[in-house]
Amino acid sequence: MDDFAQFKAMQKQGWANFAPLEVATMMPAARLAKFAGVRTGKKVLDAACGTGVVAISAARLGADVTGLDLTPELLERARYNAGLSGFNIEFHEGDVEELPFRDATFDAVLSQFGHIFAPRPAVAIGEMLRVLKPGGTIAFNTWPPTAMIGRTFKLVSRYSPPPPGVRPVTEWGEEAIIRERLGQGVRDITVTKDTMIAPTLSPQHYRMQSEKSAGPLIKVVEKLAATDPAKLAELRREIETAAAEYFTDNAMRQDYLSTRAIRN
Repeated sequence: MDDFAQFKAMQKQGWANFAPLEVATMMPAARLAKFAGVRTGKKVLDAACGTGVVAISAARLGADVTGLDLTPELLERARYNAGLSGFNIEFHEGDVEELPFRDATFDAVLSQFGHIFAPRPAVAIGEMLRVLKPGGTIAFNTWPPTAMIGRTFKLVSRYSPPPPGVRPVTEWGEEAIIRERLGQGVRDITVTKDTMIAPTLSPQHYRMQSEKSAGPLIKVVEKLAATDPAKLAELRREIETAAAEYFTDNAMRQDYLSTRAIRN
């Protein structure tokens, strides 16, 4: 198994426990679907769909929605959420770097904090644009490196560096890099800032929730617990110290970017 395949296998396993965090992502998902101009009759792909919050938000606006994710446990939750909400959404297990759809299939391709975990950004964005119709909309939410979640992922990378060639997740939170990666195949790029509010009781509570549910953090905690408990304690202190800057009134403030562009 090559480094990229091994990395994806770890991601697939690590994100299996994400469902408890889905509540915080629901309101940004609705904003993303509206930001992308989703409406009745449009064919929409939710790439790296997780528990289906964007897919369901798009379906509520009348779209014909397909979701895709690498992790079976998240797809099971997505199907449950969709059925409970009364929507018929087709979900596929698959890789955003190798989308199992024909060229120019969708009117909109969306991703909320999902495609950013693909190890090769150029491959992922190439696939998302390939399956998008000319004149269609690509839109996604990403984490800036200077905000809380971006800072957490930077800490994780410092304690457990990714394999060579895997680009940092936080690069997707840099507007200049976003524009460069979208390239000449799109027009009318719009990047806006917004804030997600995540309920939690304290910085320590936030850290505990994250290390049980956020894929990359789960893996580094498992590794350090087995090999270097002192370093694990140091990582936990660093996360809690950073989190304290964003915590007030039983909530964490999580700033993020929303990007939208039209395929030429």
